[in-house]
Amino acid sequence: MLRTLPLTFNRGDRRSGDHCWGSSLGIIAGEIVAREIIDLEARSQFEPGQTHEIIDARRNPRYKLEVEICVYPRDCPVVRGYTVDISESGISAMLRVEVPVGEVLRLKFTLPFGDVEVLALVRHQNAFRYGFQFVETSSAQDVIGRTCNQLAVEQSVRRS
Repeated sequence: MLRTLPLTFNRGDRRSGDHCWGSSLGIIAGEIVAREIIDLEARSQFEPGQTHEIIDARRNPRYKLEVEICVYPRDCPVVRGYTVDISESGISAMLRVEVPVGEVLRLKFTLPFGDVEVLALVRHQNAFRYGFQFVETSSAQDVIGRTCNQLAVEQSVRRS
């Protein structure tokens, strides 16, 4: 079923000094981005004339999953959407309201093995689709991991 999303954006109030999450999350997000940039730079340093086969560089495979998700940005009311896929390290979702790339925010969603509430970094945006990288998953890791394992089995059976 095709879902259409209205073309509305809500950037919220971006006054300096409004830091509901505190500076430590900004440091965590900055460290994650810095590590990824260094990793990408290291992988792109090839010798002249060498050819390399491009393989999906994701750490964890993604699995199709459509459930409702609530996103809690620092300076906006709750943003509701639905997920597209999930992995053990992140999730992607379709949202009707713009959220800033690079911001750490709280996500809430329900998986087959339980409810998940987790902090995530907005890694990228393509139109209304957002990619989130889990920043801390200690309490939710078991639920996310068990769900990914179940989805791997279900989706491999469908392809067979």
